[in-house]
Amino acid sequence: MAIADFLDVLRCPVCAGPFEVDRRVLRCTEGHAFDVAKQGYVNLLTGSVTAGTADTASMVAARAEFLASGHYAAVADAVARRSGVHQGSVVLDAGAGTGYYVSRLLDEAPDGRGLALDISKFAARRAARAHPRIAAAVCDTWRALPVRDQSIDVVLNVFAPRNGPEFARVLKQDGVLIVVTPTTRHLAEVADALGLLNVDVRKEERLQRSLAADFKALRREDHDIHLRLTPADVERLIRMGPSAWHIDHAEAARRASALGSVTATASVTIASYRHRVRSVS
Repeated sequence: MAIADFLDVLRCPVCAGPFEVDRRVLRCTEGHAFDVAKQGYVNLLTGSVTAGTADTASMVAARAEFLASGHYAAVADAVARRSGVHQGSVVLDAGAGTGYYVSRLLDEAPDGRGLALDISKFAARRAARAHPRIAAAVCDTWRALPVRDQSIDVVLNVFAPRNGPEFARVLKQDGVLIVVTPTTRHLAEVADALGLLNVDVRKEERLQRSLAADFKALRREDHDIHLRLTPADVERLIRMGPSAWHIDHAEAARRASALGSVTATASVTIASYRHRVRSVS
């Protein structure tokens, strides 16, 4: 699906004006212009980006290979069941990575559309090709999203930064926010054995605090999935996560080979939210 099919959803990141398509350029009414890459995504990032915040090509490739193995298919299925997507739904995946999860949601939503946002151009490039009804854009989800007010039916946020006020702004009043976060048990067998970064024990507390002003919780479920990982799988896990910033390819391969095949638990929390109804004084 082309970026042109999302003109009713996108807005200019500079002035918040509407877009038109001029050949392979998105141009707003104020004249701000953004080229659509030949790979199908558009870069709507403005200003500078803090070094190290965007996944590299290697990290994205490792994640694509790991997800293609089906290890997280049960997580994607659970998210799809909880999302409430229906025919014609517009799904925004904030921090979409390769587009794996939004693709699964669109399989449940005939004629639905998915907009994948990520700060990594390498991720956006992959996401743009992940499903026939996805378009992708590069942006920083910590900032104002290049998305119109109340234009989204489902906001999806999987292992990614959360911007509660912006999620609330773009989500329709009857829309649903789905957030997936790792528990402290997530892949602990691998992290402990290899000295990798563990999940912060206060992560859930920070999540609730970041969303409390704008959303009320509907439901929260923990899912534990037992995985049998080969050394190649373990290497991909190292390369696709935050540990990749300080462990190079050779070291990742060495550690994975030393560990060998291992049984590990993918442990996540899937939570759903709706807009918080504000009292009128």
